[in-house]
Parts: sequence; structure tokens; C-alpha cells
Amino acid sequence: MNYNKIAGQNIQRIDAISDGVFAVAMTLLVLDIKVPIADAIRTEAELAEAFFALMPKFLVYFLSFMTVGIFWTGQSTQSKYIERSNRKLNWITLLFLLFVSLLPFSTAFLSEHITFKFAVGIYWLNILLLGVTLYINWRYAYKNNFVTIADDQKESVDSAISKRIIIAQTLYAAGAMFCFISPYLSIGIIIAIQINYAFGIISNRKEKK
Repeated sequence: MNYNKIAGQNIQRIDAISDGVFAVAMTLLVLDIKVPIADAIRTEAELAEAFFALMPKFLVYFLSFMTVGIFWTGQSTQSKYIERSNRKLNWITLLFLLFVSLLPFSTAFLSEHITFKFAVGIYWLNILLLGVTLYINWRYAYKNNFVTIADDQKESVDSAISKRIIIAQTLYAAGAMFCFISPYLSIGIIIAIQINYAFGIISNRKEKK
């Protein structure tokens, strides 16, 4: 029997390593925030000044924690419907996890150089690669009938998952472009986009109308 035909079929193992990588990435994010050195602090004012100097790092930490949470939710949503796998889908998922594991680096890079447009661009590239691989993961699974969805819901589920990724990535790209005005403005817009997607603010308002 051909090895390629039997490799990568255990979907439970894929889910397990995915959760592990996401958990480690979330934990590593906070390690970039260093507690002010005690020997360098002499007064309450100096301690307060050192703490508030960390605000850009807290801002980027919040940004990245939201990023990890949103992509974990996105992958979890796909996993709910993907019940079969093969070697190619297995490696597409691993490629996606590679970009998840890069988030602590791109986060540290951005927090260290937060006033530079290039740093925002590197972070946005990380988000883009996450979105592209997550989209490819779904398209491959869907087209190869690895998903289990009721026939009357198949098209709507496919459309909902695909459109969410495409629209989100378009908004992220637009948000990143604001770095040419101000990196802080760009980060603020991306965070606003993430909060909307995390809590469905706009979609909830549409449903109420």
C-alpha cells in the first residue's frame, strides 16, 4: 500500500497539536513584557514612569492575543465540520500552525519597533499568511469532501466561512495601510476590526434590525 494514501488521516491528532501550538503561542506573547528592574527604581514616580513606558507593549500584547483568539476560533469552526483528512490537508494545517508559532516573534518585533511602518508591515504579513493558509485549508477540505454538513446547509456554511476570511483579510490590509499616517492608528484600527469579529458587534446590530 502507498504510504501517502494512509498518512495524515487522524483528525484528532491534528486538533490536538493545533490546540497545543495555540496555547503555547498565547503564553509566549506575554513574555515580551518585562517587569521594570528593581535596582533602577528609586521612587514611586520612577516606578510609575517605568510602568507606563510599557503601555505600547501591552497594546501590542492585546492586539496579538486577539489575533490568536480569532484564528483559533476560525480553525475550531472549520474543525467542527472537517471529519476526514489526508496527508496534504495535514501539511496545510501544519503550515498554518507554523505561522501561528511566528506570532510571538512578530509581536515582539512590533512592540520593540512600534513607531516604524516596516514593523506594522511584518505583523500584517503574519496575519495575511494565517488567513491565506486557513482559507486554503477550508477550500481543500471542502472540495475533497472531507467535511460533513447537511446538504441543505452545505452552501451557506461554505459561504459563511470563506467570506469571513476574505472580508477580514481585506479589512486587515486596509487597517495596515493606515501605518503610513500613524503606526498607532493602524494598530488601533486592526484592534477595532478584531473586537468586531470577536464579539460580532456589527452582525448583531444587523440581526436586531
